[in-house]
This record gives sequence, structure tokens and C-alpha cells, in this order.
Amino acid sequence: MNEISSPPFVIGVAGGSGSGKSTVSQQVLASFGADVVSVVVQDDYYRDQSDLTPEVRRRQNYDHPNAFDWPLLVRHVRALCNGETIEMPVYDFTIDNRSDKTIPLEPAPVIVIEGLFALYDADLRDMMSLRIFVDTASDVRFIRRMQRDIAERGRSVESIVAQYLETVRPMHKQFIEPTKRHADVILPHGANGPAVDVITTKIASVTGSYSGPDRRGP
Repeated sequence: MNEISSPPFVIGVAGGSGSGKSTVSQQVLASFGADVVSVVVQDDYYRDQSDLTPEVRRRQNYDHPNAFDWPLLVRHVRALCNGETIEMPVYDFTIDNRSDKTIPLEPAPVIVIEGLFALYDADLRDMMSLRIFVDTASDVRFIRRMQRDIAERGRSVESIVAQYLETVRPMHKQFIEPTKRHADVILPHGANGPAVDVITTKIASVTGSYSGPDRRGP
């Protein structure tokens, strides 16, 4: 277990699907290392759906806040803040359900919460020291989402387009975009290099940690 001598610096990284949230989180992790940064991925906190058939699972709205197991996510973040190791669930998007595996995640001086709704829940926001919204054009986000879902989740173009029109786009406008008002920092054009440099500089100043070599944004 990592030794936590003071309350961790908790960062929320929110934004639409394909906005570049993971890129920001991974660049922060790469700059400081796993001993300094622990990343909690909200995508792994979709509700367990073992009681539903595969057909019913496929039809669920995964872009609505109710799709997530909020009590477990909040409990795990609080545990990390208290210096406890958690067993982070692993979600398998090919079966639309949690897998039977978990990932041990140790506490660290910096905790990053990354997800569509990272800034949605008041209990999570209250634990955050820095709230970030990654703002990326909708056409860019759609292209990235399509490429990812085909390559990593075995989806067809037709199913991706249908889901985008039925749930992704309207849920973004209704639930995700409004959380921008909770952000301390808005990153325009996604995970751009200069903006990430500002964030890592802030983390270094707060934690006294060394920031790694310069990153080159897209």
C-alpha cells in the first residue's frame, strides 16, 4: 500500500464520449507514475447486469447516469482517500456486463476520476480538488467513438450510428454538457499539450512531485 501522509489531490476529468478524457488521464499518469497517481475509470462502474439476458443488456441506455453503480464508485473513491486499497471492477463491453475480474488499485497522492459523468455526482465533486471538463467538437468525438467501438468492442457501424442518434447525442446534451458548469478548467480542442502541461504543473506544485518530460499534444 502506498503511504498517504496527507489528503490526496483528487481530480475529476469529465467530457463526452471520445473527447479525450483517457488521453488526459494517461498523460498525467505518465508524467508522475503509478506511485503518485491512481486512476479510477468510471466506465468500469457500470451496473452489474447478470440478471439480464444479452439481448436486454444490449438495449440498455449506457449514456444515462442511471447506468452506473454510484454507491460503489463513491465508496471506492472515499476508500482511496482514506488510504485503503480497492478492488476496482472490470467491465467487459463485448458482453455488456462486468467481468469476474477486479483490479487492485492502491491509494496515491493524486487520484484521477475519469468518466462521462465524473462531474455529475455531488458527493464525488465534493471530494475533488480540481474539476476538469474536456471539450471536443461533436464530429471529432463521434469519429473517435466509432473507431474505438469497432476496434475494441466488436461493434458494427450501423449499431454505433443507431446508438449515437438514439442515446449518445441526446444524453450528452441533457446530462453531460451541463456538468461543464462545475468545471474549474475547461480544455478546448480535447487533450491539447499546453493545457495538460498546465495541469501537470499544478499537480507538481501541490504534491511536490517531479513532472516527467514534455508531452506533445495532438
